Amino acid sequence: MPSPTLAVDGAVATITLQRPDQANRLEPEDLAALVAHVDAVDADPALRVLLLRAQGRHFCSGFDIGRVGAAGVEAFERMVDRVEAARPVTLAVVQGGVFGGATDLALACDFRLGASAAELRMPAARLGLHFYRGGLERFVSRLGVDVAKRLFLAAERLDAEEMKAIGYLTHLVRAEELQARAAALAAAVAAGAPLAVLGMKQHLNRIARGRLDADALAADVARTLASADLQEGRAAFADKRTPRFTGA
Repeated sequence: MPSPTLAVDGAVATITLQRPDQANRLEPEDLAALVAHVDAVDADPALRVLLLRAQGRHFCSGFDIGRVGAAGVEAFERMVDRVEAARPVTLAVVQGGVFGGATDLALACDFRLGASAAELRMPAARLGLHFYRGGLERFVSRLGVDVAKRLFLAAERLDAEEMKAIGYLTHLVRAEELQARAAALAAAVAAGAPLAVLGMKQHLNRIARGRLDADALAADVARTLASADLQEGRAAFADKRTPRFTGA
């Protein structure tokens, strides 16, 4: 069965889930493939954005429920945590349904762009499954405890408008515009100064989790103040031209 693929175009990497006949259900081997892809992207400093896409009607139906067990749940949690910790800015492109553990996978991304056909449901309670710690913390820190209770305890099904209203989707666009908007957002992020963009991504996520490292933040601020990119940004502003950042 096809595993997720990785492709690179300039500063943008794309991981594609490709099991459309199973609503892009994730098998144990897919979890290792996703981690390996994120590791490969992290190792290439030229890559500044990581898109997560899927083939077919749905984004992802989560982990194969027939293979759920302690080892599988732990591996899934590690994979999603790895996506959240990825060095580049991450964008999930949600064209349709996002269910089960996949709701956490998309939430771990920095941006979630959805089409009008997007829908969400977290059926863990209906399956007798207690969700793992990292996912519960992500939902509470990013969406709030009241929303988390609606999704986990009542297993509410949300349409695209409600997904945007609660903050799950950062962008909601027409289906025919989804891929172009994702490409435009990726380009906008990639155009920023890497030291500033990638540093702020990590610190914003830590602040959201209540885990700010003040010394690390101060060091990253100082690094940008001493950077060639800041000098380039100032010069480009004065010259009314597009800056050419190098990440130095």
